[in-house]
Amino acid sequence: MTSPWEKAVLFLLITVLGGLAVIVNAVPYDYSATTECLGEPLKPQYGGGIIVNPAFDKSLEGWGSFDSANVIHKVSKSGNMFSAAHGRSAPHHSISQKVQLEKDTHYILSAWLQVDEGTTDVRAIVMTPNGYVAAGAVEAKASCWSMLKGGFTVHTSGPAELYFESNNSTSEIWVDNVSLQPFNHEEWRCHHDDTVRQERKMMVHIKALDANGKPVAGANVSVSPIRQGFPFGNAINQAILKSPEYQKWFASRFTHTTFENEMKWYGTEFTEGHEDYTVADNMLIFAKKNNIQVRGHNVFWNDPNSQMSWVNKLNNEQLQQAMTKRIKSVVSRYKGQVIHWDVNNENVHFNFFEKKLGPDASTKIYQAVHQIDPNVILFLNDFNTLEEPGDTNATPDKFLKKFNEIKAGLPNAKMGIGLESHFNKPNLPYMRTVLDKMASAGVPIWLTEVDVGGTDAAHAQDLEQILREGYAHPAVKGIVMWASWTPKGCYRMCLTDNNFKNLPVGDTVDKLIKEWKTHALGTTSKVGTFQTQLTHGDYEVTVKHASGNLSTVHRITIDSMSHPELKLQIQP
Repeated sequence: MTSPWEKAVLFLLITVLGGLAVIVNAVPYDYSATTECLGEPLKPQYGGGIIVNPAFDKSLEGWGSFDSANVIHKVSKSGNMFSAAHGRSAPHHSISQKVQLEKDTHYILSAWLQVDEGTTDVRAIVMTPNGYVAAGAVEAKASCWSMLKGGFTVHTSGPAELYFESNNSTSEIWVDNVSLQPFNHEEWRCHHDDTVRQERKMMVHIKALDANGKPVAGANVSVSPIRQGFPFGNAINQAILKSPEYQKWFASRFTHTTFENEMKWYGTEFTEGHEDYTVADNMLIFAKKNNIQVRGHNVFWNDPNSQMSWVNKLNNEQLQQAMTKRIKSVVSRYKGQVIHWDVNNENVHFNFFEKKLGPDASTKIYQAVHQIDPNVILFLNDFNTLEEPGDTNATPDKFLKKFNEIKAGLPNAKMGIGLESHFNKPNLPYMRTVLDKMASAGVPIWLTEVDVGGTDAAHAQDLEQILREGYAHPAVKGIVMWASWTPKGCYRMCLTDNNFKNLPVGDTVDKLIKEWKTHALGTTSKVGTFQTQLTHGDYEVTVKHASGNLSTVHRITIDSMSHPELKLQIQP
């Protein structure tokens, strides 16, 4: 006798819900940040945290002077109270506060800064039990308040002192609405879990219905991942073309890649007038064959030390002609085949083309690329903004200042932010606060060249922390590592040995890839439903009746744009 289930057309009703999660027993993290210079500072985050008198409402109570600086309490015309370090004669002469730091704790710092004239970089420094730590920097201006947001981690309990410094020791440093908020490691993980649930996962409800729309209980449900949704990749170079073993190793793991040098100007026209795209074309064929998406890297590189000798010999008119030819050649060739272009690489730090062709050189390059391929996302890509709080040449504010200058000349272009992420020792609180600030641009942020300075277990732990921090931040839309393998070694970090056996950093990558894919098994309830939480990606859903005589398979995609109710009709 055939059951009604076996005769029926099976329906699956899949409801995708963005579930809200609440952090339990943890101080919620404040992701807000701004690069605007404001007439009045915003209130201190976390109510000031462990800072005493954060808004200077009680004059200078809790505050002192660092190295005998002259510090006074001031009140603006609007009634806002703040401190000012004046008559300075050394960079570190400023206001300070002594605090007690706890072992193995992350600290998030925010403060509002102003100077009495002009513009100058102001750094936040913490004198910890283990030495001086740079916690962040901002370009402070006269007549308005700028937000510094940064952080640091300490591994030893003890007294510390927070102060602000500037190399311009003739300007006054004004400070207001300071906050220093501690988070233990358990709280930090709670933040990760909470944002991953909200940003990388969906709650999926599967409902099995018979032909009459009645729920079917006891159906076996299996959900298997086909491809992860969060873009995660690694760089490659031409060595992959000669190694089937490496091709297999790579293609089984990554969904995205960047060519290390093969698309660069010196990789395709090292000798003037002799273009050769053979290697890059073959690498692109490999990527397409394995459904791997490619970031274009790069149209130009603004570093003067990265130019071919023949380029350095060109006069300005000849250089402009050569650049026009280069843009037309490479962008037209790979139009529709690369998802991004790092257009004028590292043009926050360097200015080769600006020196030659004027201050709007980068904007004109971006405009020319956009004109040829209006659908590709144009990235400003640079180093140290995420990695080094002490590099005042690449603070988040300076990166975004350059980004906004270029973006202003391309009102209709798709833009993105690339943070290279070549880390020595990661500063996770600083990393998170940089991403907070960069998020204010409202464009996709990618970590584009992630690596650490080694391959052993300690470096693997550092790599895991960096990747988890990037994956969990709501503003990050993809990660590509800079661990391109060659038989002679890698730039800074290899994931495998020459037999393609994972090194400790490679094991870490595999662990995270596995974690960022989800499987689910179960049976429908008495009302015919099965519920599970899935990370974004493509899945195969299989439903079988307990009798084994009926099964159905359907492929679904779960992402932030998934329809809340997806009704699927499956034939027996």
